[in-house]
Amino acid sequence: MLPLRSNRKALNMKRSWLVIWAGTLFLNPVTADCNITSQTVTCEESGKNLPNIPAKLFQNVTKLSLKNNKITLKDSDKEILRSFINLTELYLNENTISVLYNNSFCDLTKLVILDISSNLISTVHTAAFAGLNQLSVLNLSYNMITQLDSDVFTSLKSLTVLNLQYNFLKSFHIKSSFKLTEIILAGNPWTCSCDLLDLQIWLTVSSVTMANENNTACTFPNTMEKFSIKTAAIQPADCKFEKASLENTVTSIFAIKFKSRALLTALTPNNITGNNGTRADLPLLGKSWTFLAGVLGLVLSTTLLIFTAIKCPTWYRYLVSYSHRRLEENDSQMFEQEFSADMSSSPTVSCTSNEEPIVIFEKIHAFVPGEDGFIEDKYIDSYVTEES
Repeated sequence: MLPLRSNRKALNMKRSWLVIWAGTLFLNPVTADCNITSQTVTCEESGKNLPNIPAKLFQNVTKLSLKNNKITLKDSDKEILRSFINLTELYLNENTISVLYNNSFCDLTKLVILDISSNLISTVHTAAFAGLNQLSVLNLSYNMITQLDSDVFTSLKSLTVLNLQYNFLKSFHIKSSFKLTEIILAGNPWTCSCDLLDLQIWLTVSSVTMANENNTACTFPNTMEKFSIKTAAIQPADCKFEKASLENTVTSIFAIKFKSRALLTALTPNNITGNNGTRADLPLLGKSWTFLAGVLGLVLSTTLLIFTAIKCPTWYRYLVSYSHRRLEENDSQMFEQEFSADMSSSPTVSCTSNEEPIVIFEKIHAFVPGEDGFIEDKYIDSYVTEES
């Protein structure tokens, strides 16, 4: 009786599973070739020249193969992938993906294996694999990646195997803690210089295994050709000196650029008055500018004085001839003669003017015995009548 009851129970479970599977097919029509078992749902869509990921697939798919198509992983493809929350294996190898943008595989929290090999990938953004908390195996081989650092894989806490062979990597920067069990780096044109030192130290210190180490050799320089990148002679002391020289050079270039930018800012009209209408602070001038301003002021003043002396000789003559002298008693007749001579010719004012010439009458003082013997010059404007 017991075996009969067990068989009936097993038969009822199979019938229940078939009913559930039929209901799922009815509610989610499928165009892919999918194999459904009690634990996995495997969909095979390889070699069909598909430009996009098919939208009508099992939502509960766990293993999806889309290799050998023409998928570029557009935004629409990312939206479809987000719905496969139970996906554990994804194969996108042999497609035409060129860039892995941030959050390309978001919400695939159960994904364990991701194969994106044999594509046209040249750029991998820092957060391209964000959200893949359970990812263990990542295959990026046979692509066109030229630059990469460990920040791309830092969020992958469960990653154990990383395949980067046959790309165009010359160096691989290890910037932070990065744990792996196995890494594959063969077939890249490695340059064994200071840029490769952090990778070499990491390979030596960590417990990671570098697969196919014999074929993971230096390509440049020629003196290290065919040496393993793990054992190539890269001197840390030389790298420190080179780094210090590079930092000094960068600092000097930055200082020159900063000074040039400050000078351009000072010469910009907008810097005199700010955008909000307020006057901006101008840079302080050095002593050389003060000296130059003084020299220019002196030259302009001297030029103005020379120009005035040339254009107004009468003023210059009056200024030079102004003087005092002691008068003698017998000079009265001489001054009278000079006065009569001056009356015959009237002085005129130089520097062109349209006004009538002004005749200036000058008074000559005779010597009076009771005075101190001095008399003012002939330019004092006073009038006297001639003694009869």
